Amino acid sequence: MQTIETQTIETQTIETQKIETQCVIAGAGPAGLMLGFLLARAGVDVVVLEKHADFLRDFRGDTIHPSTLEVITELGLINDFLALPHTRAPKLSAQMGGETITMADFSRLPVKNRFIAFMPQWDFLNFMARQAQSYPNFKLIMDAKVTGLIEEKDAIAGLCVETPDGPLTIRSQLVVGADGRNSIIRDKAGLTVESFGEPSEVLWMKLSKQKDDPNEVMGHAGPSQGLVLIDRGDYWQCGYVVRRTTYADIREKGIEAFRQRVVDVSPLPAARMEEISSFDDVSLLTVRIDRLTQWWRSGLICIGDAAHAMSPIGGVGVNLAIQDAVAAANILAKPLRENRLSDAHLAAVEKRRSFPTRATQKLQLMMRSSRRSDEGDAQKRKGPPAFIRGIARFPLLAHLSGRLMGLGFRMEHVRKT
Repeated sequence: MQTIETQTIETQTIETQKIETQCVIAGAGPAGLMLGFLLARAGVDVVVLEKHADFLRDFRGDTIHPSTLEVITELGLINDFLALPHTRAPKLSAQMGGETITMADFSRLPVKNRFIAFMPQWDFLNFMARQAQSYPNFKLIMDAKVTGLIEEKDAIAGLCVETPDGPLTIRSQLVVGADGRNSIIRDKAGLTVESFGEPSEVLWMKLSKQKDDPNEVMGHAGPSQGLVLIDRGDYWQCGYVVRRTTYADIREKGIEAFRQRVVDVSPLPAARMEEISSFDDVSLLTVRIDRLTQWWRSGLICIGDAAHAMSPIGGVGVNLAIQDAVAAANILAKPLRENRLSDAHLAAVEKRRSFPTRATQKLQLMMRSSRRSDEGDAQKRKGPPAFIRGIARFPLLAHLSGRLMGLGFRMEHVRKT
């Protein structure tokens, strides 16, 4: 039910809209929309908020791993989903010392779709939004910015939101923070964040794809940096990993010096870099690995990047977020529907997803580390991390890394509603 509450401040009248629901989710990213869809499918009244007016943003996580494809298959949506434009990678490769090494092989996974699907995230989000909106108990509100939490008796009871139509108050049994690594929800809830390793930077850019280019997704390792190429069909999405300097230092040296840095680690012709005319063609992503010491408090829980920010290594962030959403729906749907949600249910979600989160972050930290003891010898520290060198030495490990990357440490399955 929606009502209008009128407040008078001096000579200005502000109409505050009020909504009551069973669950409100801040953030219409992969975690938020998947959870909203699953809860609505299970008969829960749910409202999802998105701070932007649309989903159109470049260089967001858009790797759809086999674990996520399996969830979509279990929902009976896989044929429609794979009809959307995408490219497929049955394996991931890297160039090391002039050789192409298979870093992850998905061919032996115990699922139907043994590949990573690369799809612009806005297409994935629009797809999930359309599916969710087929349920009358699902509501998606765009251009809605969370401004505060409603607290009652040491518990969270809803959200305060700013919209183009004025302020909005949403009261609910549960508030879910699915609003990413810079989560407003976890900040306003006072949840404690623990960080791991040193932050790093990735510079994203687009380069055209030509007929003689490599025909598979790959990374290319250089002495002190690396380049990732993602096939977008008619162009390459390129991620330049900044390891031993900063973006500010790179900008100070000018665009020509930056082009040369990329040329040094790129399998593409040097002339292709002329397509980057200025730093306006480059997007900066600051990478950090962190997680909440506790994901919840009474009436509130965080999932996805809001609970645990991941490195882009392996592109697993989206898929961990989806797995969080599936686990949360499996555990929370029934108590929400029956209006008996308790702290024990929220703790159960964290317990279920804590191990795969910690294990994945540990693996990512291992993959970032060179494992070299002589930190004073720059020559000895050159080259890829020890984990990657191990895969190059023992090719069968590519199947193990394919399983860990493709399915994760604990794959969730959709329960029947």
